[in-house]
Formats: sequence, structure tokens, C-alpha cells
Amino acid sequence: MTLHEGEIPVDEGVVRSLLTDQCPQWAHLPLSRAGAGTDNTMYRLGDDLLVRLPRTAAKASSLRKELRWLPRFAPLLACRIPEPRHTGVPTDVFPTSWSVYRWIDGDEVGPETVSDWATFGTDLAAVVRDLHAVDLMGATRTGDLSWYRGGELRACADWVGAALADCRGIVGTEIDVDTLERLWQMALDLPEPSGPQVWLHGDLRPTNLLVRHGRLHAVIDFGGLSIGLPDAEHAPVWDLPPEARRAYRNAVAVADSTWLRARAWAIAVAASGIPYYQHSYPAFVAECRARLEAILTDASAS
Repeated sequence: MTLHEGEIPVDEGVVRSLLTDQCPQWAHLPLSRAGAGTDNTMYRLGDDLLVRLPRTAAKASSLRKELRWLPRFAPLLACRIPEPRHTGVPTDVFPTSWSVYRWIDGDEVGPETVSDWATFGTDLAAVVRDLHAVDLMGATRTGDLSWYRGGELRACADWVGAALADCRGIVGTEIDVDTLERLWQMALDLPEPSGPQVWLHGDLRPTNLLVRHGRLHAVIDFGGLSIGLPDAEHAPVWDLPPEARRAYRNAVAVADSTWLRARAWAIAVAASGIPYYQHSYPAFVAECRARLEAILTDASAS
């Protein structure tokens, strides 16, 4: 599955070659595909390890960012987060950095694994509060710690408008894009937030959350780690059932204006995802559509 221009070809043979050259102590372990996201391809290595390989050379900067900051966050957060075990260097067969992490056991978030969505929403809110309370440790919103999701909505107005127009051309009348545009504009008309900048995970989608015994157990994939305004951090709760969303909002206790901006960020990310991945990643497109439909359902009920 190719998602981006310039993707680096990778298969089990490439991974085995990297391990043999750079991690011979693990090269004999069983290797199996463990999924692929929009930024990385992953292989499970033995019982206890995970190999992550950036899809493109540009994605490697996110990997290096994780390797620098995750060890500092680990003792400060109540939930599990990825634990780096090895930083791989580029080779002829894989021309950019790659990494090995400790494997984290857990189940994907879904109706089969979460029975109490209100508790799950409260658990997620606690993780967000903890992360946002972590000291910046001298870091600033510059370089690879500056990402659009921690910035201001108005800076994204042009490309979000284009994405909504493209989205309308794809979904037709199946999704009420006119109402989505109205909700987006409503947030644009609000004053921009003036609160302090904080650490942001950047992409708390269900696929980046793991549960055990029905409770939130781990947060993974910190490739979107950045420093910025917290509004966009709340956007992925529209990927969760309403009970989780209500519990999350009550636990985080965000202002109405923050919630409206968070909803606008949820619209922006989902609306842009549909045209970008429409031919390459149908599962992600379905996720984006479900998010937009949840936003519309909420808006009609309010």
C-alpha cells in the first residue's frame, strides 16, 4: 500500500538485513508484519520488540524526535508510551533512520474491547491533562516541534477551504458539507486562543491508543509531537462514541470556545484526509467520513 510520493520500498527481507547488520543480537528472532500507518511501516520482532520504518525520508524526523523526548516523558505519564531500544542508521537498502521499540501489549480501541466508554473518555482526558502539564524543559515551538495542529486556525483557512471543496466533490450529498463549512467558519470567527503553549501528542486517534481489560493502557505514535496551543489535541474525540466524548469534555473542562475550535480542527483533518487518501487508503477515508458524520450528528442535537 503506497500512500505518499517517494516511499521507500520495505519488506521482510529489508528488515532482516537491517537487523543482521545493526542488531545481530535480535536478527534470529521471528519477524511478522504488525501493520502500517500513514507515516511508518511496522514489524513485530520476537515477543518483546517492534521495528518501525518511516515510509519516506521526510518522516524520519518524527522518529528522531520521539527518540529524543519519549524517555523524558515516560516517568511523568501514568500510561505506557513507546520505549526506544535502538536507533538504526541509513543503509543502501533503507536510506534513512529507523528504530526498534519495546512491544506494548494491548488491544485496538473498539466496541469489542471497550465496554464503558464514559470511563474510557475520562481515562483519555487524564492522559491529555498530564501531558499538557509536563514542563517544556526548555523546548520551544520551533523546528520539528512546530506543527500546524498546534497553531492558529486562520493560518489554515485556505487549504481547509480547498479540502472542503474537494470533499464535496467526492462525497456529494452523502455528507452535509455546507453545514461543516458553517461550523468551520463559526470557529474562525472566534478570537484566537491566548493560553499557554503545551506539549501536544498531535494525533490521539483510536488507532494510537491501546486498551487492556477495557481501560486505556498506552498511547503510541508520538510522531506528531509538538509544542503549541491545545485546541487541536481534543479533535480526535469525535472518533469516539458520544459517551466517551461527553465524559472527556467534562473531565478536561474546556471552555466552549476551545471546544468549538477543537471541532473545527476535527473537520479540517478529516476533510483533508478524504481527498488525499481516497484512492490509496480506504480504511482511513472511512474513518474521516465517520468523524464528519459524528460532528454533524452532534451539531444537529445541540
